[in-house]
Amino acid sequence: MNHEFIHRERHLKRIQATIAGMPSLSTTVVKVLETCNDPRASANSLKQVISLDPVLTGRVLKLINSAYYALGKPITSLTRAIIMLGVNTVKNLALSFAILKNMQGNGTFHAFTTDEFWLHCLCVGVVAKSLAAFKGLMPAEQEEYFVAGLLHDLGKIPLNKQFAEEYYQVWESAGRKQDPFYHWEDRLLGIDHCKVGSMIAQKWHLGSSLVESLSHHHDPDECTEKNRDLVSVVSLANLIAIDLKIGTAGDRLVDKGLLVDLSAKVGVDYSKLSNFQESVGKEIDRAKIFLEIAQKG
Repeated sequence: MNHEFIHRERHLKRIQATIAGMPSLSTTVVKVLETCNDPRASANSLKQVISLDPVLTGRVLKLINSAYYALGKPITSLTRAIIMLGVNTVKNLALSFAILKNMQGNGTFHAFTTDEFWLHCLCVGVVAKSLAAFKGLMPAEQEEYFVAGLLHDLGKIPLNKQFAEEYYQVWESAGRKQDPFYHWEDRLLGIDHCKVGSMIAQKWHLGSSLVESLSHHHDPDECTEKNRDLVSVVSLANLIAIDLKIGTAGDRLVDKGLLVDLSAKVGVDYSKLSNFQESVGKEIDRAKIFLEIAQKG
């Protein structure tokens, strides 16, 4: 049997076992998602579910009173917080908190630091949200783009944990050859972070928009029509974050032709994207609060 095939199969089995061993999303989060997906859901019905989990309640209140939302007036009522944030935003918060908590303690990156990794992810979330605003989407939808951007590279965490030394070789080879990082994941490991992200999304029964942004942020044309806009924006946000050199998750160079093409597909003027640099830094500082509350409470 082909040695490379055996090598790939071994990696795949280890990753499958790692993901199978991940804890499920908590009962509260599953109920939050079910409630939010019910068109008849009210702030009060959502409050009844969230209030069963004091930690989640505390995080929602902490976030709405933070500089991330900059409301000025303290909010102490969970129902009021839900009304002000909106059902969709609360759903995304609960989901992000649960996912980030479950992805903690997964080793340190050898190729780049955990802080650099999350800074890159945060930048992609912030830029995706800014692009959604630029396209005229409603604030609740913008939050969905932020979460999709924030979580797009989750598949890299189990790969780094399981194959730390080989992952460093992926990083070195991608830099030396000036190739996309995921190409070298596939060459050296036989599996890339998009496939692993898809496996994580299926394990946790995430909605189709997150499944597709985790799976196809490097090939948005492979998406279903329904999610193509969102995934294309996340894909563009990823290229912009790499170009801005804010954090890193492996890629160090951007194909400028791809950046221009994707900007046109998304419907933004590439020449105006340079304006992003000023606003992105401030937005990232605000969004760090989101990440801190999600990871530490």
